[in-house]
Amino acid sequence: MEIVNNYVQVLKNYIDFSGRARRREYWLFVLANIIINVVLLILSLLPVIGGAIRVISYIFLVVLLPGLAVEVRRLHDIGKNWYWIFILLVPVVGWIWLIILLATEGEAGDNRFGPNPKGVA
Repeated sequence: MEIVNNYVQVLKNYIDFSGRARRREYWLFVLANIIINVVLLILSLLPVIGGAIRVISYIFLVVLLPGLAVEVRRLHDIGKNWYWIFILLVPVVGWIWLIILLATEGEAGDNRFGPNPKGVA
C-alpha cells in the first residue's frame, strides 16, 4: 500500500520542482510506473481488449511532468541543479551516471534546496 500512497503523493506534486525528494520516493515512483506499464503491455497483447488498452498505455504522457518534477527534487536532495538531467544526452555513460546520481544518498541536513526530507539533521 505504501507504493500506492507514494505514487499518488508524487502525482499530487506534479508541478513542484522545488524542494527535495528522498531516494525512496523517487524509486517507488519508478517501480510503480514499471509495474503499470508491464501490466498494460500484457493486457494489450490480449485480442479482446488489446485495442482499448493500447490507448491507456500512453500513461507515460500523464506521468511525464510528475516524473520530471520528482527527478529534479531527487537531484536537489544530492545538491545538484535541475540541468543535470541533460546528462542523459551523453550516450550510454550519461544514463549510467544519472542512475548513479539518483541512487546516491541525499545530503545530510539542510542544503540550498531545502530541509532534509528525512527530517534528520
